[in-house]
Amino acid sequence: DVAGVPEPSRGAPLAVRMRPRSLDEVAGQAHLLVPGSPLRRLVEPGEASGRAAPSSVVLWGPPGTGKTTLAYLVARASGRRFVELSAVTAGVKDVRTVVEDARRRLVAGGEETVLFVDEVHRFSRTQQDALLPSVENRWVTLVAATTENPSFSVNSPLLSRSLLLTLQPLAEDDVRTLVERAVSDERGLGGEVSLDEDALEHLLRLAGGDARKALTVLEAAAGSALEERGTGATVDLATVEKAVDVAAVRYDRAGDQHYDVVSAFIKSIRGSDVDAALHYLARMIVAGEDPRFIARRLVISAAEDVGLADPSALQTATAAAQAVALIGMPEGRIVLAEAVVHLATAPKSNAAYLGIDAAIADVRAGRAGTVPTHLRDAHYAGAQRIGHGQEYVYAHDEPHAVAAQQYLPDNLVGRRYYEPTDRGFERQVGPRLDAVRDILARAPRPADS
Repeated sequence: DVAGVPEPSRGAPLAVRMRPRSLDEVAGQAHLLVPGSPLRRLVEPGEASGRAAPSSVVLWGPPGTGKTTLAYLVARASGRRFVELSAVTAGVKDVRTVVEDARRRLVAGGEETVLFVDEVHRFSRTQQDALLPSVENRWVTLVAATTENPSFSVNSPLLSRSLLLTLQPLAEDDVRTLVERAVSDERGLGGEVSLDEDALEHLLRLAGGDARKALTVLEAAAGSALEERGTGATVDLATVEKAVDVAAVRYDRAGDQHYDVVSAFIKSIRGSDVDAALHYLARMIVAGEDPRFIARRLVISAAEDVGLADPSALQTATAAAQAVALIGMPEGRIVLAEAVVHLATAPKSNAAYLGIDAAIADVRAGRAGTVPTHLRDAHYAGAQRIGHGQEYVYAHDEPHAVAAQQYLPDNLVGRRYYEPTDRGFERQVGPRLDAVRDILARAPRPADS
């Protein structure tokens, strides 16, 4: 329990010492910091111009984007008492104790409390419900942080009583500003070390838009440099590598190397070279590539390159994308590797991919045609009177559940888009499709279609 937020000690982690003291020091999130915005009214109530500040806020964004920082600023700017709960360790009893104490202080002496709940998505429904009275009655100013979509992870009653603010991933320039400030600022390293440009670039790649991670790596590297060479030491690339125990990889996330490695990755999977695919996967992981980006590319590859030669490949890739989003890194590398091995070793077919592109090309070229009358919707009043649905044959009543009737528009009868290969599962699809198309070819042409 503190009045406002005390200054962190010199022994506190660098990321804690460098927390912004005002909104002007916040990196990124310009969309939330415009004059008169709800966030500014919450942090700077004196600037509200008569408009009430929100009583409850849910901050949603990736790790290291400033959610905790904003919560501290709310308390710091107003001098309000600050209480922090972690949803990982706090129970319902802890929540109710804090809420009751905040209500008592407010009634007794007008002392306001900012309650910060980190990782609120980990709270159960009961725990979140315990927060509702304090929000409704403004016993506390609730600031809840989450990395998960609040629409699914936060109870509707609590969410409806809160202002939802979405934090965007920090741009590389934003993280660069924070790192350079930490090197020179007295709260940080105070100029005791300097940072080489190539070391800075590598540190930014490793951080991947996570300010906390960038400052943690910087602190470890600076500590190593000071221990080895004393005050005035230079933090070079080798020092950063040693500090994080990662080898520098020639891989530029914003430039040609990024696209080259991703391209080689997908082409290796397509070419069934599992060893090359794992190599490029490793390069992306070590370089700090967003694992969700890798997972999305695997989903595309499963549909485009493996296709129906192995229908389970898309299931694997989709499951991998969900698992990576759920567990994150470093364990996510195992999930990604499993998906890569499955896709690279699977039989390949792009028949479905070619089929939809051919169909789209026909539609865009104007080769669409009129829907046959017997296939048109017959459920609304008067539809049958104009012939809709007449002579339609229900497929399940026919042998093999295949009805010999026309499905394509007249001008496209006989047009084939999907041509299965003789690889994997499609080897079984081909003969059956030939038999089905023979039946459909015998369908009479409706005179009024």
